[in-house]
Amino acid sequence: MWLPDANMPVQLVALLGELGVEADSAVTRGWNTLSNGALVSAAVAAEFIALLTRDRLFGESAAQALKVHSEFGIARITLPQLRANQFLVAFRAAWQKTRIVPAPGQMIEWPG
Repeated sequence: MWLPDANMPVQLVALLGELGVEADSAVTRGWNTLSNGALVSAAVAAEFIALLTRDRLFGESAAQALKVHSEFGIARITLPQLRANQFLVAFRAAWQKTRIVPAPGQMIEWPG
């Protein structure tokens, strides 16, 4: 299961479901106040395998958590900051070109 960070539109969960990816959001889980490292730990404990974020510094601040939870991956989404509906259109278009493939223990950037 994938976890969109609090900085991602909550509607992304439904879109990911349409794309065949089970997901739940940090906001829905009430994890939007957790620090990056604590968020990774909570996500791993809840059996998530990947986190989607727009936070450029997430990988740096969560690096220690990724060392501890080497099975977990982070995908930094580099699409432009847009209103939710526009973001979802851009996300779907990018997904049709290249799907996200989380890398365990690492932060990747998508779309590349």
